[in-house]
Formats: sequence, structure tokens, C-alpha cells
Amino acid sequence: MKTLYPEAKHYISRDSHNFSFSKDHNPALTISPNELVHLQTWDCYKGAITNAENALLPIDDSLINPATGPIFVTGAEPGDTLSVKLHDIQPGPRGVARTYPGNGQLQHLVTECFAQFFDVKDGWVKMNEKVSFPASPMLGVIGVAPESGEIPTMPAGKHGGNLDNNLNAKGSIVHLPVKHSGALLAMGDMHASMGDGEIGGTGIEIGGDVLFSVEIIKGINTEYPVTETPTHWVTHGVAIQDIPAALQIACEEAAGLLVNQWGFTMNEAFVFLSVQGNLGIAQAVHPSSGTVIAKMIVPKLKACPTPFKVR
Repeated sequence: MKTLYPEAKHYISRDSHNFSFSKDHNPALTISPNELVHLQTWDCYKGAITNAENALLPIDDSLINPATGPIFVTGAEPGDTLSVKLHDIQPGPRGVARTYPGNGQLQHLVTECFAQFFDVKDGWVKMNEKVSFPASPMLGVIGVAPESGEIPTMPAGKHGGNLDNNLNAKGSIVHLPVKHSGALLAMGDMHASMGDGEIGGTGIEIGGDVLFSVEIIKGINTEYPVTETPTHWVTHGVAIQDIPAALQIACEEAAGLLVNQWGFTMNEAFVFLSVQGNLGIAQAVHPSSGTVIAKMIVPKLKACPTPFKVR
């Protein structure tokens, strides 16, 4: 695994992981800005599902989404933004997706548990003899230590966590608000593919390898993480059991950046987002419980080419 990215200065194995984000976790690695890091991830089940016999066994939520890390970033301090550049994401050769009664947007239409294995090779995913499609690997979990307490890796929040945004992919930058010295970055929950909403509760759950580096934006902080792609920047909104609230937060975050970073008036930001923004759902697995995540996708224009004016 270490030879996959020979250009990397650091390597961190999936064996160094936690199932929560906390300032009290001991760092597994220390890095500096602009150093390339090779990070290995488990799938969200930590390798517990390998065949048809164990594919339908229940797994406690406390043992889902191992996040590799935490990683101490030299120079990251409270009030800064940690910018994580995802240079490459390489999924493993085989993944799985599961559905089961009581979970997801079609829970009322299914009566039994179901698991589908997928083969991943040469950038393509094979579901069965009828269905194949291009792989689109992404990270479901990426975050830093929260301001207070310990937060499991299952939900999302202001610290990041299980954002399940399929735009957190190769070539993207995930901007995270730093609340503690060193940030204590961790990531995992790789998917070979995941649709907007992740309506059944899983993407193609798979382990793999990530090549990334970080930068620090001093003195600029957002309430929630912001993702930056080559063509857009994307704000997040998170709420518990409340999709409209999550949508509103994502819009407020985008409007705040337009006003505070790029000099829009609030009326201008409101109109601009209405005519050019794309509001959507990153994750809405749970009709009745859990966090839902919304995203507002803003095009990179001359008037707002990045989320932060300093970039």
C-alpha cells in the first residue's frame, strides 16, 4: 500500500482509526501544510461484510464509519480554516450496498434485508451482468475535532463528520473550521459511488486509499464545512429530522460568504442564489431519525471565484 503513492511524505494506515471525533483523541500522525499524505481507509463496516453469508448481519451503529486519524496539522489554530485537498481517491476491488426495512426513503416498500456486491476495476463498477457504470469515488466522512464533547462518526455537524457529499471527491478541497490546535483531522467511509441523498442508507461501501495535502487559511472560519470543486463551491446545512431546516442553513451559509467575502448585499445574494445556485440534498437516509444534510452549489464566477476572498 505504501508504494501506491511514492510521492507521499507520510503514510497512515487504516489501523489508526476512531469511531468519533474529539479533541481528546491522541494524534496518530503529525503533518505540515503542503506535505503529501497517503491515507488508507476501511469501508464503513470495518471489513465485517465479505460475503453473502455475513452481508445481512446487523452491525451496531457504534462500530460503523471508522475514520482514519486523527492527524495533527502543525500551525492550525482555533479560528482558522483547514483546507484539505483531495488529490486522488482509489477504491478497492469490491464493495457492497445494503437496504433493510425501516431505513431509507423506500423503507415502506421493502420487507427483507438485501445486499448487493459490486466489482470495481479500471474505473468502472459492475453491479451485475446487466448494469455497469463509471466509478465516482468519494469520502463520506471527513472532519476535525468539534468545539466541545465527543461526536460519533455516524452523524454530520459543524465539525464535518459524515457529510456524505458526493462532491467530496478527487480534485475537491474540503474547508473545515478549526476549533482546537492541530485540528485533529480524520477521514473515512469511502464510496465507489453514491447518489445524492444516499436514499437507501449506503453508497457502495468500500475501503481504499487517499492522497491528500492541507493548507491553512488563517483567521477565517465558517460555521459549517465548505467544499470547493474546480467549477463550484458548496456550502452545507445539517439538521436532525428536519430537511427544510438543513436546506435553509445551507442557503444561509452561502449567502453569508457572498456578503462577507465578496461584498454582495443580502438582497443581491438572495437573488443570485435563486437564479444561479443549485440547492440539493447530500444525504436524507432517515425519514424519521438522524441528521439530514443539504448542499447549496454556487458557480465559480468572477464575482465569487472561491468561497474565501483570500484564496
